[in-house]
Amino acid sequence: MRPRLHWPERLWLVRHGQSQGNVARDAAHEAGLDIIDLDIRDVDVPLSDLGHRQAEAAGHWFAALPEHERPEVLLSSPYTRARQTAEAICNAGGLAGGAKPTIIDERLREREFGVFDGLTTSGIRARYPTEAAHRSKMGKFYHRPPGGESFEDVVARVGAAMARITAEHAGRDIVAVVHGGTIRAALAVALGQALAGLELRDIDRDRRAGELRLRGRQPRFHERHRGACDADAAHDRGGRGQEPASARVDFFLLGHPALQG
Repeated sequence: MRPRLHWPERLWLVRHGQSQGNVARDAAHEAGLDIIDLDIRDVDVPLSDLGHRQAEAAGHWFAALPEHERPEVLLSSPYTRARQTAEAICNAGGLAGGAKPTIIDERLREREFGVFDGLTTSGIRARYPTEAAHRSKMGKFYHRPPGGESFEDVVARVGAAMARITAEHAGRDIVAVVHGGTIRAALAVALGQALAGLELRDIDRDRRAGELRLRGRQPRFHERHRGACDADAAHDRGGRGQEPASARVDFFLLGHPALQG
Protein backbone atom coordinates (compact mmCIF):
# COMPACT_ATOMS: atom_id res chain seq x y z
CA MET A 1 0.00 0.00 0.00
CA ARG A 2 1.44 3.37 -1.01
CA PRO A 3 2.07 5.83 1.81
CA ARG A 4 -0.37 8.71 1.81
CA LEU A 5 1.09 12.10 1.03
CA HIS A 6 0.04 14.79 3.47
CA TRP A 7 -0.12 17.80 1.18
CA PRO A 8 -1.28 21.22 2.27
CA GLU A 9 -5.04 21.55 1.73
CA ARG A 10 -4.42 24.33 -0.76
CA LEU A 11 -1.33 26.22 -1.88
CA TRP A 12 -1.51 29.52 -3.70
CA LEU A 13 1.64 30.52 -5.59
CA VAL A 14 1.55 34.27 -6.25
CA ARG A 15 4.10 35.99 -8.44
CA HIS A 16 5.00 39.41 -7.02
CA GLY A 17 3.63 42.55 -8.62
CA GLN A 18 5.48 44.45 -11.34
CA SER A 19 8.89 45.56 -10.08
CA GLN A 20 11.03 48.55 -10.96
CA GLY A 21 13.42 46.01 -12.43
CA ASN A 22 10.72 44.77 -14.82
CA VAL A 23 10.16 48.35 -15.97
CA ALA A 24 13.91 48.99 -16.44
CA ARG A 25 14.40 45.69 -18.27
CA ASP A 26 11.54 46.37 -20.69
CA ALA A 27 12.90 49.86 -21.37
CA ALA A 28 16.39 48.47 -22.04
CA HIS A 29 15.08 45.87 -24.47
CA GLU A 30 12.93 48.44 -26.27
CA ALA A 31 15.92 50.78 -26.64
CA GLY A 32 18.24 47.97 -27.79
CA LEU A 33 20.60 48.47 -24.84
CA ASP A 34 23.03 45.89 -23.46
CA ILE A 35 22.67 46.90 -19.81
CA ILE A 36 19.54 47.26 -17.67
CA ASP A 37 19.59 50.61 -15.89
CA LEU A 38 19.49 49.52 -12.25
CA ASP A 39 22.01 50.51 -9.60
CA ILE A 40 20.86 48.18 -6.80
CA ARG A 41 21.08 44.46 -6.20
CA ASP A 42 18.33 42.31 -7.68
CA VAL A 43 17.32 41.17 -4.20
CA ASP A 44 16.66 44.82 -3.24
CA VAL A 45 14.58 45.84 -6.27
CA PRO A 46 11.17 47.12 -5.04
CA LEU A 47 7.75 47.11 -6.64
CA SER A 48 6.81 49.78 -9.16
CA ASP A 49 3.77 51.98 -8.53
CA LEU A 50 1.73 49.61 -10.69
CA GLY A 51 3.21 46.66 -8.79
CA HIS A 52 2.01 48.11 -5.48
CA ARG A 53 -1.50 48.45 -6.90
CA GLN A 54 -1.39 44.88 -8.18
CA ALA A 55 -0.24 43.62 -4.76
CA GLU A 56 -3.04 45.53 -3.03
CA ALA A 57 -5.57 44.10 -5.50
CA ALA A 58 -4.32 40.59 -4.76
CA GLY A 59 -4.74 41.27 -1.05
CA HIS A 60 -8.31 42.45 -1.56
CA TRP A 61 -9.04 39.34 -3.62
CA PHE A 62 -7.94 37.06 -0.77
CA ALA A 63 -9.77 39.23 1.77
CA ALA A 64 -13.00 38.81 -0.23
CA LEU A 65 -12.89 35.05 0.25
CA PRO A 66 -14.94 33.59 3.11
CA GLU A 67 -12.88 33.45 6.30
CA HIS A 68 -12.56 29.65 6.18
CA GLU A 69 -11.22 29.74 2.61
CA ARG A 70 -8.46 32.31 3.17
CA PRO A 71 -4.85 31.15 3.52
CA GLU A 72 -3.66 30.51 7.06
CA VAL A 73 0.09 30.67 6.38
CA LEU A 74 2.03 33.34 4.46
CA LEU A 75 5.39 32.46 2.90
CA SER A 76 7.64 34.68 0.82
CA SER A 77 10.86 34.86 -1.12
CA PRO A 78 13.42 37.11 0.63
CA TYR A 79 13.44 39.53 -2.32
CA THR A 80 12.05 42.98 -1.55
CA ARG A 81 9.42 42.90 -4.29
CA ALA A 82 8.06 39.58 -3.02
CA ARG A 83 8.05 40.70 0.63
CA GLN A 84 6.22 43.91 -0.33
CA THR A 85 3.57 41.87 -2.16
CA ALA A 86 3.20 39.54 0.83
CA GLU A 87 2.87 42.51 3.17
CA ALA A 88 0.11 43.97 0.98
CA ILE A 89 -1.82 40.68 1.10
CA CYS A 90 -1.51 40.58 4.88
CA ASN A 91 -2.42 44.26 5.38
CA ALA A 92 -5.52 43.88 3.20
CA GLY A 93 -6.89 41.22 5.54
CA GLY A 94 -6.14 38.38 3.16
CA LEU A 95 -5.23 35.84 5.86
CA ALA A 96 -7.55 33.73 7.96
CA GLY A 97 -7.47 34.76 11.61
CA GLY A 98 -5.94 38.17 10.96
CA ALA A 99 -2.40 39.41 10.29
CA LYS A 100 0.48 37.01 10.81
CA PRO A 101 4.26 37.28 10.37
CA THR A 102 5.54 36.37 6.92
CA ILE A 103 7.72 33.27 6.85
CA ILE A 104 10.77 34.00 4.68
CA ASP A 105 12.30 31.03 2.88
CA GLU A 106 15.57 31.63 1.01
CA ARG A 107 14.86 28.66 -1.25
CA LEU A 108 11.92 30.52 -2.81
CA ARG A 109 14.15 33.27 -4.25
CA GLU A 110 14.49 34.05 -7.95
CA ARG A 111 17.05 32.27 -10.09
CA GLU A 112 20.62 33.53 -9.64
CA PHE A 113 21.83 34.79 -13.02
CA GLY A 114 25.51 35.20 -12.14
CA VAL A 115 27.49 37.19 -14.70
CA PHE A 116 24.34 37.60 -16.79
CA ASP A 117 22.66 39.66 -14.07
CA GLY A 118 21.72 43.14 -15.27
CA LEU A 119 22.25 42.32 -18.95
CA THR A 120 19.78 42.10 -21.79
CA THR A 121 19.93 39.27 -24.32
CA SER A 122 22.00 41.46 -26.63
CA GLY A 123 24.26 42.37 -23.72
CA ILE A 124 24.91 38.72 -22.92
CA ARG A 125 25.84 38.03 -26.54
CA ALA A 126 28.09 41.08 -26.72
CA ARG A 127 29.94 40.59 -23.41
CA TYR A 128 29.92 36.81 -23.10
CA PRO A 129 29.75 35.41 -26.64
CA THR A 130 31.24 32.04 -25.64
CA GLU A 131 28.73 31.57 -22.82
CA ALA A 132 25.90 32.73 -25.06
CA ALA A 133 26.85 30.11 -27.63
CA HIS A 134 27.12 27.48 -24.90
CA ARG A 135 23.67 28.41 -23.61
CA SER A 136 22.25 28.12 -27.11
CA LYS A 137 23.75 24.65 -27.42
CA MET A 138 22.81 23.42 -23.93
CA GLY A 139 19.39 25.04 -23.77
CA LYS A 140 18.29 27.71 -21.31
CA PHE A 141 16.99 25.14 -18.82
CA TYR A 142 20.27 23.34 -18.35
CA HIS A 143 22.86 26.06 -18.90
CA ARG A 144 24.45 27.44 -15.74
CA PRO A 145 26.00 30.91 -16.22
CA PRO A 146 29.24 31.55 -14.30
CA GLY A 147 28.32 32.45 -10.73
CA GLY A 148 24.67 31.61 -11.33
CA GLU A 149 22.14 28.79 -11.42
CA SER A 150 20.62 26.58 -14.07
CA PHE A 151 16.89 26.00 -13.88
CA GLU A 152 17.72 22.48 -12.74
CA ASP A 153 19.38 24.07 -9.70
CA VAL A 154 16.27 26.12 -9.05
CA VAL A 155 14.06 23.04 -9.24
CA ALA A 156 16.27 21.28 -6.66
CA ARG A 157 16.03 24.03 -4.05
CA VAL A 158 12.36 24.78 -4.70
CA GLY A 159 11.71 21.06 -4.31
CA ALA A 160 13.38 21.18 -0.90
CA ALA A 161 11.18 24.14 0.05
CA MET A 162 8.04 22.30 -1.05
CA ALA A 163 9.09 19.28 1.01
CA ARG A 164 9.30 21.55 4.05
CA ILE A 165 5.90 23.05 3.28
CA THR A 166 4.44 19.57 2.98
CA ALA A 167 6.02 18.46 6.26
CA GLU A 168 5.19 21.53 8.34
CA HIS A 169 1.85 22.69 6.95
CA ALA A 170 -0.04 19.55 5.96
CA GLY A 171 -3.78 20.12 5.68
CA ARG A 172 -3.53 23.91 5.87
CA ASP A 173 -4.19 26.65 3.31
CA ILE A 174 -0.99 28.46 2.33
CA VAL A 175 -0.04 31.39 0.12
CA ALA A 176 3.56 31.79 -1.06
CA VAL A 177 4.69 34.99 -2.79
CA VAL A 178 7.49 34.14 -5.16
CA HIS A 179 8.78 34.68 -8.72
CA GLY A 180 7.82 33.45 -12.18
CA GLY A 181 10.78 31.10 -12.35
CA THR A 182 10.03 29.79 -8.87
CA ILE A 183 6.44 29.01 -9.84
CA ARG A 184 7.58 27.13 -12.92
CA ALA A 185 10.03 25.12 -10.79
CA ALA A 186 7.34 24.36 -8.19
CA LEU A 187 4.99 23.08 -10.87
CA ALA A 188 7.76 20.91 -12.33
CA VAL A 189 8.34 19.44 -8.87
CA ALA A 190 4.65 18.84 -8.22
CA LEU A 191 4.10 17.30 -11.64
CA GLY A 192 7.24 15.19 -11.51
CA GLN A 193 7.87 16.51 -15.01
CA ALA A 194 11.19 17.24 -16.69
CA LEU A 195 11.77 20.98 -16.61
CA ALA A 196 12.51 21.15 -20.33
CA GLY A 197 8.98 19.92 -20.94
CA LEU A 198 7.38 22.66 -18.86
CA GLU A 199 7.51 25.83 -20.92
CA LEU A 200 6.28 29.14 -19.58
CA ARG A 201 3.49 28.97 -22.12
CA ASP A 202 2.24 25.87 -20.26
CA ILE A 203 1.87 28.02 -17.15
CA ASP A 204 -0.41 30.17 -19.28
CA ARG A 205 0.76 33.52 -20.60
CA ASP A 206 -2.75 34.65 -21.50
CA ARG A 207 -4.90 33.71 -18.54
CA ARG A 208 -2.38 34.37 -15.76
CA ALA A 209 -3.99 31.83 -13.47
CA GLY A 210 -4.32 28.10 -13.25
CA GLU A 211 -4.89 25.14 -10.99
CA LEU A 212 -2.85 22.04 -10.23
CA ARG A 213 -4.67 19.29 -8.34
CA LEU A 214 -2.51 16.75 -6.54
CA ARG A 215 -3.83 13.30 -5.73
CA GLY A 216 -1.37 11.10 -3.87
CA ARG A 217 1.48 10.39 -6.25
CA GLN A 218 -0.58 11.07 -9.37
CA PRO A 219 -0.79 14.88 -9.73
CA ARG A 220 -2.81 16.18 -12.65
CA PHE A 221 -2.77 19.61 -14.21
CA HIS A 222 -6.03 21.33 -15.12
CA GLU A 223 -6.05 24.37 -17.37
CA ARG A 224 -8.88 26.77 -16.68
CA HIS A 225 -10.06 29.47 -19.06
CA ARG A 226 -10.25 32.55 -16.90
CA GLY A 227 -10.52 36.21 -17.73
CA ALA A 228 -7.16 38.01 -17.63
CA CYS A 229 -6.53 40.99 -15.37
CA ASP A 230 -3.56 42.48 -13.52
CA ALA A 231 -4.25 41.08 -10.10
CA ASP A 232 -7.72 39.74 -9.42
CA ALA A 233 -8.00 37.05 -12.11
CA ALA A 234 -11.49 35.56 -12.21
CA HIS A 235 -10.99 32.41 -10.23
CA ASP A 236 -12.87 29.28 -9.27
CA ARG A 237 -13.45 29.42 -5.52
CA GLY A 238 -15.31 26.17 -5.19
CA GLY A 239 -14.90 22.86 -3.50
CA ARG A 240 -12.39 22.44 -0.70
CA GLY A 241 -12.30 19.48 1.64
CA GLN A 242 -14.30 17.17 -0.61
CA GLU A 243 -11.34 14.98 -1.51
CA PRO A 244 -9.19 14.33 1.59
CA ALA A 245 -6.39 12.76 -0.44
CA SER A 246 -6.14 15.79 -2.73
CA ALA A 247 -4.54 19.19 -2.66
CA ARG A 248 -4.87 22.22 -4.91
CA VAL A 249 -2.06 24.42 -6.11
CA ASP A 250 -3.32 27.67 -7.61
CA PHE A 251 -1.00 30.21 -9.19
CA PHE A 252 -1.42 33.89 -9.99
CA LEU A 253 1.04 35.82 -12.14
CA LEU A 254 0.88 39.46 -11.08
CA GLY A 255 2.64 41.98 -13.28
CA HIS A 256 2.00 39.86 -16.37
CA PRO A 257 3.44 39.47 -19.04
CA ALA A 258 6.78 40.02 -17.26
CA LEU A 259 6.75 36.54 -15.76
CA GLN A 260 10.30 36.41 -14.45
CA GLY A 261 12.33 38.66 -12.21
